Amino acid sequence: MKKLILALGLIFPLVAFAQTERDSVRQENLMLDSLFIQEVENVRGEKPKVLHAEPLYIDLIRDLGARKGEKEWNVGMGMKAGRHYNEFETLIEYEWAPIDRLGFEIELPVTMYSQPISMANSDVSKPSNRLESLKLATQWSFLVSEKHNTTLALGYIHEFELTDLNRMGQEKAYQGNIYNPFFVAAKRWGRNYHTLIYTGPKFIQEFHHKGSHQIFEINTNFHYMITGTRNFIGLEVNKEIVNNKLLTVMRPQMRVALAENLMVGIVSGIPINTEVQGLSSFVRIIYEPGFKTMH
Repeated sequence: MKKLILALGLIFPLVAFAQTERDSVRQENLMLDSLFIQEVENVRGEKPKVLHAEPLYIDLIRDLGARKGEKEWNVGMGMKAGRHYNEFETLIEYEWAPIDRLGFEIELPVTMYSQPISMANSDVSKPSNRLESLKLATQWSFLVSEKHNTTLALGYIHEFELTDLNRMGQEKAYQGNIYNPFFVAAKRWGRNYHTLIYTGPKFIQEFHHKGSHQIFEINTNFHYMITGTRNFIGLEVNKEIVNNKLLTVMRPQMRVALAENLMVGIVSGIPINTEVQGLSSFVRIIYEPGFKTMH
C-alpha cells in the first residue's frame, strides 16, 4: 500500500507538470498565431486584409485583399509523365497591386517535350516545344470581411496564344485567344485552417479552327498554416469539365519560407483520370520584394 501511495505521489506531479507544459505551449502558439495574423491584417494606415493560404499550382493573381505597392516574382518548374513522352513546363510571372485590392499579373509559360519514351512508340510524334502564350490577368477583391475571415474576388485572365518555337518566323506568331473570367471565395476557419474555391470558364479560340470550345474549371483548396509562420501543408484539387467529362487532379502541396521574403512551394500531381495523364510534380519559387515581418 505504501508503495502504491509513493508511486501515485510521483506520478501526479509528473502528469501535472506535463499538462502545464502543454498548456504553456498552447498559449505560446495562440500568441504567435495572433501576432502573425495581426501583422498581416492590421497594418497601421492600411485597409483591412484577411490572411489566406494561396494555392501553389493554379495560384491567384495577387493576394486577396491586396494592398497598394505589394509585388511578387514567381518562377515555376514542373514535369508531367505521359504515355508516349514527358512534358516539362516552366513559367515566370510578375504580380503587383497598383491600388488597394486590385492586382495585375504578367506571365510567360513555356512547355517542352521529351523524345518518345520507348522504341515501341517511335511512330508517335511529340508536340513541338512552345512559348504557350503571353498571359495578362487582373483580380479585384470586392469583399473583405474581417468579422467572418472571408474574402471574395473577381478576376479575368487573357492569354494570347503563340505558335510553336520551331515555327517562329515561318507563320504568324499570334495563333489565338483564351478568355478566362473567374471567381474566388476564401475563408479562414479559426487561426490555422484555410479553404478556397477558384472557379470559372475558359473560352478557347484558335484562328486555324472554326469556332471555339469551352472548359469549365472548379478548383477547391484546403490548407493548414503552421503556427506563427507562412508555412503550410494542404491539398489543391483541380477539376475541369471538358466535353461533359470531369477530369480531376489531386495536388498535395507544401510551402516553406526560406527567408522573410522568399518561399518555395512543392506540389505533387496525382490524376484521377490516369488515361489522360500520369503523375506530375511542380516547384514554385516565390520572391516578394520589400516584404517584412515584425517578429
